[in-house]
Amino acid sequence: MMTTTLRIALILVSVATMVLMMRKIRQSKVQIESTIFWIVLAFVLVIYSIFPSAADFCARLLGIYSTANFLFLFAIFVLIVKVFYMTIHISQLESRIRELVQQMALEEKKHEEENS
Repeated sequence: MMTTTLRIALILVSVATMVLMMRKIRQSKVQIESTIFWIVLAFVLVIYSIFPSAADFCARLLGIYSTANFLFLFAIFVLIVKVFYMTIHISQLESRIRELVQQMALEEKKHEEENS
């Protein structure tokens, strides 16, 4: 069973995350696609906080005796998946940057040869 303190902490952190993400979107500091993950995660945590029986059910289904342990495991798993996808995205961006730098170098060399 989830304690009242844990439920309140989950709600406060989740609402704070949603507010922060909405503020960053309004300030155009982050793309909407990037914040969807955080908003959905915060929403799921609010659902687990409001309806702790859902978290209890998921914990029992997975054979985890403590709901708090399930929530921590859930958060760790979700964040590991997020880091994995961010690593893939960063790798793609690095490849694209390398290609663009090479293309710029070729264009610059071509431009120098035309002016010589």
